[in-house]
Amino acid sequence: MKFKDYYEILGVARSATQDDVKKAYRKLARKYHPDVSKDPDAEARFKELGEAYAVLKDPEKRTAYDQMGSQWKTGQDFQPPPGWDAGFEFSGRDFGAGLGGDHSDFFEALFGRQAGAGQRGHVHPQGQDHHAKVLIDLADAYHGARRSISLRMPGLDAQGRVTVQERKLDVSIPQGIRAGQHLRLAGQGGPGLGQGAAGDLYLEIAFNLHPHFRADGRDVYLDLPLAPWEAALGAAVTAPTPEGPVQLTIPPGSVAGRQLRLKGRGIPGSPPGDLYVVLTIALPPADSEAAQEAYRAMAKAFDFNPRTHLEE
Repeated sequence: MKFKDYYEILGVARSATQDDVKKAYRKLARKYHPDVSKDPDAEARFKELGEAYAVLKDPEKRTAYDQMGSQWKTGQDFQPPPGWDAGFEFSGRDFGAGLGGDHSDFFEALFGRQAGAGQRGHVHPQGQDHHAKVLIDLADAYHGARRSISLRMPGLDAQGRVTVQERKLDVSIPQGIRAGQHLRLAGQGGPGLGQGAAGDLYLEIAFNLHPHFRADGRDVYLDLPLAPWEAALGAAVTAPTPEGPVQLTIPPGSVAGRQLRLKGRGIPGSPPGDLYVVLTIALPPADSEAAQEAYRAMAKAFDFNPRTHLEE
C-alpha cells in the first residue's frame, strides 16, 4: 500500500485553513470534473481529489491523518503503525460514515474500520456520543487497574485552523477486558442541547505491544526458544507468564511450532482463556573454532536432510 499526501493532491500547505482547503478543492474539482475535462486521467484525478477533500475538510479526520506526520512521501510503501490512532477523541459514529464512494486502500486503512455506538434520540436532544481508542497493558486485563488517560479532541480556532484540545480522565479498567471491547463512560461525550443530557464516551480497548506475549481474544501466546538438544531430548525449562514464571516440561522430540497449552492461564473470564507456549528452535552461533567443529561433528553424526519434503 502506498502513502497518499492529501495536502499535495489539493496543492495546499499543512498549515492551510479549512477555507483554503475548500477553495483549493472547488478549483481543482471544476478543472478535473469528468463531464468537463478532456484529460484522459480526469476521472481518476477527480476521485483522488474527492478523497483528499473528504479527509482534510473534516477536523477529526484531518487530525488523525496529521498524526502520521510529514515524514512520509507520496508513493512510499506505508502501513499504519500499531496504535497510531490511540488517544484521539472523535464525535459521531464512524470516520467514514456518509462519505459514499469507493475509497483507496490507504483511506480504508486509516478510516474504514473506525466505528462505534450511534447517537440516540431523546425528548431533549442528547449530546453526541464520542469515541476513542486507548492502549492498556496486558497486565491490566489480568488484574484490573485504575488509569489516568489523556485524550485529544480536534476542533477549529477562530482563524479556521485545526487545533487539538486535551483532557484527562481517570478510568477503571475491569479485570478480564479484551482487545476490541468498549468501556462506556456515561455523560463524558458531547454536551446536550437545552436540557438534553450529555452524550457518552466509548473507549475502545487495545493492548500495548508486549516484548513476549500477544493476545487473541482471551487466549495469550508466548514464543519460547529452545536449544536443539532441549527440543530433541526433552528438558525442564522456566517460562515467563503474565502472572509469573512457571516450570515447563518439554517433551522429547519436540519440533518448532509445537504448542503447549496452559489451561486457564490466559486473560481471566468465564471461562478464562488459555496460555499457549509456542516452541521455537534457537541455534547456537558458530562464532568460534570449537563451535564450528561441533557443527561439523553434527553434520557427520546425522544422516539428515531437512528438505526431503521439497523433493519430487
